[in-house]
Amino acid sequence: MFKQFYDDASSTLTYLIADLTSKQAILIDPVTDNIDEYLAMINKHQLTLVYSLETHVHADHITGGGKLKSITTAKTAVSKDCGAETADIQLKDNDVITFGDEEIQVIATPGHTAGSVSFLWKDRLFTGDSLMINGCGRTDFQSGDAGILYDSISTKLFTLTDETLVYPGHDYNGRRVSCIAQEKLTNSRLANQSREAFIEIMRNLNLPKPTMIDIAVPANRKCGVPESQQG
Repeated sequence: MFKQFYDDASSTLTYLIADLTSKQAILIDPVTDNIDEYLAMINKHQLTLVYSLETHVHADHITGGGKLKSITTAKTAVSKDCGAETADIQLKDNDVITFGDEEIQVIATPGHTAGSVSFLWKDRLFTGDSLMINGCGRTDFQSGDAGILYDSISTKLFTLTDETLVYPGHDYNGRRVSCIAQEKLTNSRLANQSREAFIEIMRNLNLPKPTMIDIAVPANRKCGVPESQQG
């Protein structure tokens, strides 16, 4: 079972994957404001949420991982390089998350942030903010580095099969899925660009500071739950 959710306020895409034999499920990048929507789907199909996975520490919304843990006992999982010390699992490159008969591979894809990861499930790649549809995440905060992001995409993501489906962490233009072949051919920041040219593109984006960053980043390093409420 696979379900994609969309958060209007932050344009965040969240993903539910379930093994219907064991009824075990995981969420990728849940948003705290949408927990009721996730739980309604989980309860409808009588699922057990076992993991809440984060592609990185988000700057534009507060994760629902911590609250979901308190409601469902799902373990929180964040990259070891994110500084999210309260997460139950500190993810590393090539880790495998197992639920029921399903497996998700962790692919370290730093660059947008130092701790960014992508998740590969079957022929579907969940890229967070590392690779977006016709774009990529910015690299001017949270230890971002354009050169490292270029390396992550070109050597780890663009080497996957062309048919691999790309499900990003955000989209601001109503798009929901792409594929590796399409991004290699048409991504305006990456297609046919050298590493040096990509770095120059990213250096000159001149984007405004995310409005939620000063609230979201500290909260998300606590998995979205204030320290006073940590169990």
